[in-house]
Amino acid sequence: MTAFELLLRNVRVVRHDSAEPGLADIGVVDGRIARIAPGIDPATARSVVDGGGKLAFPGVVDAHQHWGIYNPLPEDTASESRASAQGGVTTALNYMRTGQYYLNRGGAYADFFPEVLAAADGRSYVDYAFHLAPMSREHISELPHLVESGVTSFKIFMFYGSHGLHGRSADQNSFLMIPEGERYDYAHFEFVMRGVQAVRERFPDLADQISLSLHCETAEIMSAYTKLVEEEGTLSGLAAYHASRPPHSEGLAVSIAAYLAHETGLPNINLLHLSSAKAVDAALRMARAFPHIDFRREVTIGHLVADITTAHGLGGKVNPPLRPRDDVEALWTHVLDGEIDWVVSDHACCRDEQKFGEPRDDIFVAKSGFGGAEYLLPGLLTEAARRGLSHQRVAQLTSWNPARRFGLTAKGALAEGYDADLCLVEEGTPWVVRAQDSESTQEYTPFEGFKMTARVTDTFLRGRQVLAAGRVVGEPTGRYVSRSGR
Repeated sequence: MTAFELLLRNVRVVRHDSAEPGLADIGVVDGRIARIAPGIDPATARSVVDGGGKLAFPGVVDAHQHWGIYNPLPEDTASESRASAQGGVTTALNYMRTGQYYLNRGGAYADFFPEVLAAADGRSYVDYAFHLAPMSREHISELPHLVESGVTSFKIFMFYGSHGLHGRSADQNSFLMIPEGERYDYAHFEFVMRGVQAVRERFPDLADQISLSLHCETAEIMSAYTKLVEEEGTLSGLAAYHASRPPHSEGLAVSIAAYLAHETGLPNINLLHLSSAKAVDAALRMARAFPHIDFRREVTIGHLVADITTAHGLGGKVNPPLRPRDDVEALWTHVLDGEIDWVVSDHACCRDEQKFGEPRDDIFVAKSGFGGAEYLLPGLLTEAARRGLSHQRVAQLTSWNPARRFGLTAKGALAEGYDADLCLVEEGTPWVVRAQDSESTQEYTPFEGFKMTARVTDTFLRGRQVLAAGRVVGEPTGRYVSRSGR
């Protein structure tokens, strides 16, 4: 009698709660893991895949992507979800807001968000969810409805106060498409926090998974330093961009955000893509100062593997910037000390013709952001092998921790009853990153030429294989994941 739809045999199962991988088979029923045990009879399965002794990791929950920021959302959903599958990502959480870029319009989320869902529907190779940013007073009033629609995580871009997306000041109201008479400033951030806390109180059963994420940079500091760097003219490229957005700008923003969280009584705060020693230092100081606030600290794979000298060209421009090697090493010290909660890609596909301005070598006219989901797990495992970070800890950083924080209750673990989201990883076979090998439509990568020692060979979404021997297969079956519990 057939007991399993899929039997994945002969894999070393990596668990978030087990120190060492164990050799076992994984049986799948109705898209969920039904049994993990050694020696399951293959005759009990409709389909059998031999894992060849590879590591089986929980599918990566990439908690920070940006589908649709530079390309039409339907196109990005298709291509960038394919790139995600290449990196073992089975759930992508995308930041989305009104204003320029994305759907390139303002207005209420009651009108905007259904368009987002419709644009992505039926096109993704991985499951997905959304974080939304309350940009106006109207959006704060919509928070209860958004929670009922399955969105339980929200965002503030602290640097938008008087600073453009790519490095120069911008007319705020036209860029953000907020109503005349409103400002996107510290007062607005406070009212967003009060709104998020109010919605936590309104939905007590969901309160633990309702959180607010912050991009922590200080607009006034960045505007002043950008002017200084451009006037001095001694720096160029990624070094100039790093100097124009100095690390203490991150530290100051973290401190302001933390006190506002204390003032408003909002306990669930996520500090996004901390890029420097000063940023993490500020985050840890604030955690000690306000122990009643549950701070979570995020870093990106880009900030863990690349610096201003090793990244391949101006394609490495991102917010906050790539930093000098000392900051990379500081971030790794915090990762190894258990002071970072999850690692993400911050994937934002920006094609060549959009990325680079005129002149092409001017860092301040280049767009910010780049793709990288396909290198998230391989890059982290490559560094983990060199630095002594365990497989268990990698599973926590890439799957278990973000899934728990963001209310993805069926995701993040290789355990019975969870979605059969997983990937197979081959370690110890060196390979070199080449942008041309990615499924992303981005023609370059700041990781070009980087040597990796871990490769995702196969990815399964709810028991269905979407990557086989390194190639995307089948049709898109990814779903929008509602986190409302409905």
